[in-house]
Amino acid sequence: MLIYGFQSILSWVQLALGVYAAVMLIDAAVRREDAYRAASKQTKGMWLIFLALATALLFILPIMSFLPIIGVIAVIVYTVDVRPALREVTGGGGRGPRRGGSSSDGPYGPYNGGH
Repeated sequence: MLIYGFQSILSWVQLALGVYAAVMLIDAAVRREDAYRAASKQTKGMWLIFLALATALLFILPIMSFLPIIGVIAVIVYTVDVRPALREVTGGGGRGPRRGGSSSDGPYGPYNGGH
């Protein structure tokens, strides 16, 4: 009985990791090719291959085998190393507060025309 519960938990974990790997694959696909070079990371094609293989392995093979664990490592490397570097190069990807100011901003804040 306990083993079936553990297998059920592992299957949910594997499904969550597979979905997360697919989301990171989509994230890698929408990034610009030149951002990978500017961030001094591998090419976009290389990361697409890594993440596509990781996603496929997580959906095909059991999580406790060797290859899906390597796939999880590739997804983790993309998440914690490559993705932040790409976001830094491309200016954050359009999320969060707007960086910079308007064209009328001076070095000490907005220019109000002497008022």
